[in-house]
Amino acid sequence: MFDSIAIVGATGAVGTLIRQMLEERNFPYEKITFLASERSAGTKITFKGEDHTVELLRPEAFEGIDLAIGSTPDPVAAEFCPWAVERNCIVVDESGYWRMDPKVPLVVPEINPDAALNHQGIIASPNCSTTQMVLAMKPLHDAGIIRRVIVSTYQATSGAGVQGQEDLVAGSRAFLENEDYKYQVFAHPIAFNLIPQIGSAKHEGYTSEEMKMVFETQKIFGDDSIQVCPTCVRVPVENCHSESILVETEKKITAAEARELFAATPGIKVIDNLAAGEYPMPADCSGDDAVFIGRIREDLSCDNGLAFWCVSDNLRKGAATNAVQIAELLVRSQAAV
Repeated sequence: MFDSIAIVGATGAVGTLIRQMLEERNFPYEKITFLASERSAGTKITFKGEDHTVELLRPEAFEGIDLAIGSTPDPVAAEFCPWAVERNCIVVDESGYWRMDPKVPLVVPEINPDAALNHQGIIASPNCSTTQMVLAMKPLHDAGIIRRVIVSTYQATSGAGVQGQEDLVAGSRAFLENEDYKYQVFAHPIAFNLIPQIGSAKHEGYTSEEMKMVFETQKIFGDDSIQVCPTCVRVPVENCHSESILVETEKKITAAEARELFAATPGIKVIDNLAAGEYPMPADCSGDDAVFIGRIREDLSCDNGLAFWCVSDNLRKGAATNAVQIAELLVRSQAAV
């Protein structure tokens, strides 16, 4: 058990969920501290029935802290993580800043838990779109060795933060009332529209979000030979990312075999009955920690191809849940020593 823990970015959307999960899962600690920027420092939050004052995020805030879970923008994570490590505090970081640092393990506990135990003070949690995809890939990779992935994402506006969700609701209302609306985070209207760009232009026509899925997948599996071709699209859905995934394996895996593999994997729930109209949908998956899989079928254009549909709550398993699971993994490793 860690005697003293801290939540960095405690008042944000993911930080709020992390607080909720620590309470729900009865995470062990002696003392807890909530840290945030100047804008939120000084505010009161309730945790386990007690009021806490949010403290200012600064180097001295990590004195005596054993473990910090952070959900902040990249520039903030770049600054605060070294502050914490210098004071012997382990950081589980939700931002994208440290993910591809060769000294920082990138962890999904169901896939590469041992990597978390080889940290040098910082452990990174993957991008939300990557997390659900690699968890779905894991049983197939173990059974047949995945060589190629083609993925199209349908990413909810909550992935762009609270303002992204506000843009969807207010933009939709304005559209229906034939009024103008100035979008806060999206370069194009998201109401009744799809935006086939998430992130900046990065590499040969791919965006930064798409390249995250390429590099993070290879790092998590420890296999640079896995080829990933992603297309990331923002859709007018409030919460839960959906993905259409096609994998090509060295060894053929039938749809029936894949269905059994998925069902036996912790963290995955299978909903797959096309004739009955049963498959994962964002409206049904929000608020759940699982990765949902359906529409499992063999690829008609490739002998060893398998196609399926994947939905997951991007704020939970895609962010808060995975970070808390990493922290729980660290607690278990301490107990085993």
